[in-house]
Amino acid sequence: MATEVEGTWPYSQDQVAELRDRVKDSTLYNKDLAPVGPQERTWGSYNLASLWIGMSVVITTYTLASGLMTAGMNWWQALLTVSLGNVLVLIPMLLNAHAGTRYGIPFPVFVRSIFGTRGANFAAMARALVACGWFGIQTWIGATALDALVTALWHGWTNIGIHQAICFGVFWVMELAIILRGVEGIRKLMSYVAAPLLIGGAIALLIWGLHAGGGLAHVFSTSAQLQKGKGDFWTLFWPGLAANFGYWATLSLNIPDFTRFAKSQRAQVIGQSVGLPTTMTLFSFVGIAVTAATVVVYGHAVWDPVQLLTRLLGGLPVLLVLAMVVIVVSQVSVNMAANVVSPSNDFSNLAPRIISFRTGGVITAIIGIISFPWALYRGAGAYIFTWLDGYGSLLGAIGAVMIVQYWIITRRNLDLEGLYREDGRYAYHRGWNWWAIAAVLLAVVPVLPGFIHAATTPGGVIANPDFLDRLYSYGVFLTFSLAAVLYYTFSKLVRPQAATQARPESATSILR
Repeated sequence: MATEVEGTWPYSQDQVAELRDRVKDSTLYNKDLAPVGPQERTWGSYNLASLWIGMSVVITTYTLASGLMTAGMNWWQALLTVSLGNVLVLIPMLLNAHAGTRYGIPFPVFVRSIFGTRGANFAAMARALVACGWFGIQTWIGATALDALVTALWHGWTNIGIHQAICFGVFWVMELAIILRGVEGIRKLMSYVAAPLLIGGAIALLIWGLHAGGGLAHVFSTSAQLQKGKGDFWTLFWPGLAANFGYWATLSLNIPDFTRFAKSQRAQVIGQSVGLPTTMTLFSFVGIAVTAATVVVYGHAVWDPVQLLTRLLGGLPVLLVLAMVVIVVSQVSVNMAANVVSPSNDFSNLAPRIISFRTGGVITAIIGIISFPWALYRGAGAYIFTWLDGYGSLLGAIGAVMIVQYWIITRRNLDLEGLYREDGRYAYHRGWNWWAIAAVLLAVVPVLPGFIHAATTPGGVIANPDFLDRLYSYGVFLTFSLAAVLYYTFSKLVRPQAATQARPESATSILR
């Protein structure tokens, strides 16, 4: 395997080992942030596809399309919006993934080349704090499934006044135990447990929906009853598209945390291209079909799969327990991959000599509790149009600066040792590339008024949007475009210290 992959990388296994030895005393280095050599890369296309299956087959994906339908879209409009959003977010995902695979570095080390050795913490903390919020949300959803599971086993459980809080605590401790096992434990969880189990559960749920709902045609004719709002499609489309792009905007930044372990660029491109948009679209389809079937069966829509399975399998405790186990596994898998790996590395980057990956994971878990996740997830409209759009706008601007620097300005060339030196190529001005930070902040300014208005509007949907509200509806697309143009302009006018590399390389295929 080493012979096969080493020809793709600018550094051999021996060179990486020598580099680690040279920078091991740097304050910017620890073993969790160290570059991964070619022989240590064990993730193939299947592992990366499994990663996305495990992260996508979760309750929040199940309810993405339903939130759009609640606002006024029909089933195919909602599904199209979800699908298109995930195809679009795949583009920056693959572009940022390239550096992780090529140089074997995690996200916070990669962004040192863009924001500076200290300024990297600006981007890393923006990503980390969002992940902490997501960690809390997914833990809360998983706790509700665990609560239903215990209730199925013991009917007196709900008589305990704090039964939900107890389940939240147990679920949190269970996740903490997995955090302490590190990234390799997460890979095995996603590849050999989560992906097969979740695919089987989704298929079983869809079969029930189509059978109980009287067939596919009847289910989708019934789906018209799921439309609660009367919003114009184009009014809903742009914020809905931005929200679905923003759903994985976090991962499009920190994807090097995973692709640093990929066997080749081809493996990461194929694995992600198969795993991300396909799974998100298909599982959103399952959510629509099954929810529409509940209208036929029960006379009203049951949006939450935990509630549906509790009602459906209430008289079959063995099957109910199995269904709740599948949901618990889905929540654990997405939390470990999407909301632990990145912030663990990001917090470690704050003080590499003090904070390890595992310590960073513990910090993530603690902040996840105090983020009041039950309040963040209080409604589908607010969840999509405020939470997803809001953070997607900020992270989109950061992602744009990353792509412009790596692909256009430096032409995919990084000084690997300089990433671990405080006085190296990426020191910029006392560790900060203020031009990159300025590009991000200036790009976000136009959408702030609309974000504030949406955040203070019940449901997050503004009935009569003005000009600033419409700017916000384009959210991540606007901030991404502005940040890209601004940073490219700054790089041409002021040419920061590390804006160019000693050995420029012409842009070629992403598979190289």
